Amino acid sequence: MPGADEHRIVEGIIGPVDYTASVRYRRTPWLYRRLQPLGWWLIGHGLSPAYAVVLEVPGRRSSVIHRTSLVRVTLDGQHYLVSLAGESDWVRNVRAAGGHAVLGRRERRAVTLLEVPAEERPPVIKAYLGRAGRSGRSWGRASEARHYFGVSAEPSRDELATVAARYPVFRIVEHRPESGR
Repeated sequence: MPGADEHRIVEGIIGPVDYTASVRYRRTPWLYRRLQPLGWWLIGHGLSPAYAVVLEVPGRRSSVIHRTSLVRVTLDGQHYLVSLAGESDWVRNVRAAGGHAVLGRRERRAVTLLEVPAEERPPVIKAYLGRAGRSGRSWGRASEARHYFGVSAEPSRDELATVAARYPVFRIVEHRPESGR
């Protein structure tokens, strides 16, 4: 039987990652980190779901650009990023950069990421679970609700409010190019 460290190596690829524990910082599983460049390539070439994006943000200590693949959530015409791992490196880097980042699929765009207060996060988290038309009865939605957020497949606002503070959410504000005169 693999030890805890051996299990962390394949976590997220072989089986679901349990993000429900309230921890101060959660490091990304090793294999998931190693497969990120493949994700960036697939997203950049349009070979991923439309909600997949690549976030580029300078490291808070090194200023070296860090990339990570994320899910972009749409709710009421606004776009958001949800940190499943809570206080992850990308969240800390975005905060240190004052919210300035680049998001990309086939095209890269400068954006500002505005952190959403915890009390406003439940509808965004619910939209995350329901992306791509997932219903409460779908296996994927039920699994993500349980493993990522520790809630039921069809969580109430109150149920989501109890966990929302552990999952940073950022609203995406795209920088529009100025039109010619």
